[in-house]
Amino acid sequence: MSTLISIKDSRLISEYAIKMTDLNALSEAGLFDKNVPRYTSYPTAPHFHADVGGPEFTYWLETLDTEKPVSLYIHIPFCERLCWFCACRTQGVTTLSPVEAYVDVLLEEIAMFKATRPEGLKLGRLHFGGGSPTILTPALIDKLMAAILDSTPFDTDYEFSVEIDPTACNDAKIEAFARGGMNRASIGVQDFNPKVQEAIGRPQTYELTRDTVESLRRHGINSVNIDMVYGLPFQGLDELKNTVELVLSLTPDRVALFGYAHVPWMAKRQKMIDEDSLPGAHERFEQAEVAAQMFANSGMDVIGIDHFAKPSDSLAIAARNGHLRRNFQGYTDDRCIALIGLGASSISRFPQGYIQNNAATTNYIKSITSGDWSAAKGFSLGIADQVRARAIETLMCDFEIDLQALTATYGDFAKPVQADCKRLAKDYQGFASLINNRFVILPEGRSLTRIIASGLDAFNAPNHRHSSAI
Repeated sequence: MSTLISIKDSRLISEYAIKMTDLNALSEAGLFDKNVPRYTSYPTAPHFHADVGGPEFTYWLETLDTEKPVSLYIHIPFCERLCWFCACRTQGVTTLSPVEAYVDVLLEEIAMFKATRPEGLKLGRLHFGGGSPTILTPALIDKLMAAILDSTPFDTDYEFSVEIDPTACNDAKIEAFARGGMNRASIGVQDFNPKVQEAIGRPQTYELTRDTVESLRRHGINSVNIDMVYGLPFQGLDELKNTVELVLSLTPDRVALFGYAHVPWMAKRQKMIDEDSLPGAHERFEQAEVAAQMFANSGMDVIGIDHFAKPSDSLAIAARNGHLRRNFQGYTDDRCIALIGLGASSISRFPQGYIQNNAATTNYIKSITSGDWSAAKGFSLGIADQVRARAIETLMCDFEIDLQALTATYGDFAKPVQADCKRLAKDYQGFASLINNRFVILPEGRSLTRIIASGLDAFNAPNHRHSSAI
């Protein structure tokens, strides 16, 4: 991602600078040819296995500390159209009947969750993702929200966010989500250029998107996020710059600028995209640099490797205070002790490890309707895993690891990470360094963050296929 960086002292972001590093040096470090994980979890999902499943999910859920709120993720795996660039677990539908049947199963899973979770548990975060949650009708939204809040009420200070597809949304749906407590919305834009949209199967006008943003704000949803993607087919620098300008005209509170991950071996629909139309690695790098500079120049804070936020936004405040976190949705200020995933393919994160539901909707439905959890695979974190998970998350969020603090928390289990940091400081000299018992990614090395983080990954192996580092 971008080498646009924030100058930080004691974790406080004080100013921003743009620094273009030597492309030859970045190339030698592997920026333009390495494929590495995005590290929204550690270990990453390919390392989950079937030995961890339903029994662990039950025990980890039953033993949650009720003094601390949890996050709940609801996955809606349906879209009225399938965007060819998307690698999410979703399926296209032409009628509402599969969606209605799926909601009925979700209600069963929510009831199981209520029966298992400890009494007194509260929701600090609720997120509807997909797929397209806005495929739900107002009646289905009301039904789901009633069941969710009956199972676990909101904490006093909560956030409820929904992923919005403007082409499958209207005032009535926004009103229903607002009635349920939605206070943040995330809108997928990707790119506003018609040729790019045609190439990715996602027609969506600026006017429609603007009208959706205005509707959200009319209904009291004042926190609006925009998702953009660079590296798309037929997307040149001019097209991307125009999209950034249009996005800024919507005055979003946050922007996520993701690099398109072309993984047709995993997302079969991406075979619809002509690989010859994709920008090269150096073009992607320039796109990321220029877009990041435009967002910074607009007054937004730079958050991690690919997010931007107004200085008053909670994500920017978390970054300044050293409370930035990373989960399956990207950067977050969510400090809940656990994230419970309900629905097909959703992933739960407990202090003890991860559990993922069956990815196939039919298998998910079969499990839940038979009275079982749909927990298909997971990973139980040992102490050594916890150390590396924390180190990688800190590096991805703050571009540094406080090795003294890591040792104070984990004792001798932190020694292998200390050794790895010493090696990485040598291997990436000029991009990373050991400074006062902290391993720091220097401003010149910010675009290498995922690559450097992979050097701390005890599971990283060349036979796992990941997305491009840029």
